[in-house]
Amino acid sequence: MTGLTVLLPPSETKREGGDPSRTLDLRALSFPELSDERAAVIAAARSVSSEEDSARTALKLGPKSSAERFRNLVLDTAPTMPAIDRYTGVLYDPLDALSADDETRRWWSDHVVVQSAMFGPIGAGDAIPAYRLSHDSRLGTLRLASHWPTVSSGALASRSDGLVLDLRSEGYRQLGPVPDALVPRVVSVDGSGRRKALNHWNKTAKGRLVSLLGRTRADVSTVDELVAWADEHGVVVERTSEVWDLVAESLETVRT
Repeated sequence: MTGLTVLLPPSETKREGGDPSRTLDLRALSFPELSDERAAVIAAARSVSSEEDSARTALKLGPKSSAERFRNLVLDTAPTMPAIDRYTGVLYDPLDALSADDETRRWWSDHVVVQSAMFGPIGAGDAIPAYRLSHDSRLGTLRLASHWPTVSSGALASRSDGLVLDLRSEGYRQLGPVPDALVPRVVSVDGSGRRKALNHWNKTAKGRLVSLLGRTRADVSTVDELVAWADEHGVVVERTSEVWDLVAESLETVRT
């Protein structure tokens, strides 16, 4: 990938369904060199998901989500859909990916990488089934915290030529560290100018940012170019002390 690479976390919530004629093909995913590592995680996830008690503990399932273990038992035969459509929730809903035009979706496919606990880094356009797995899931002797970081970081480094904008949560950043990435802090600014870092709701701002990047087909490869693009579209991205701040309010009424 050249220019800008945007790293996103996955979402615990996922859209059901997909194309039944197109099942999971590990070598068709981005970063096919990770196929063996993906197969190992799938096997471990299938094992812990085979019994309700082990699945409840390993996957942290509650009464309302207990049936999600069955997703992991049919990964090879389940229908697939692009990752950008599969994931839902606070970050992904602002993308409104299903209604996006072809050029926007192509930009996301070319520039957005999702750090999946099940599949490692995947492209936004990669066809995946629904599954249940988080960065802190416990899969018997397979530890995601030691399984993914080195191979994920190597894969990302080999494909990224330009600016890496890391919007992943801390748990998913640890599954594929990118030392030179730009990791902005999402903040809210009150009437007196005081800034407060957002927690859960920072995902909405990140989703709006990635939506705008795609819909404007942003052509940036450096921090300075990103700041210039942001200024052009009314988004506040600025350096304060040792961090970069992304002001959430500036994304509520952006100019496209």
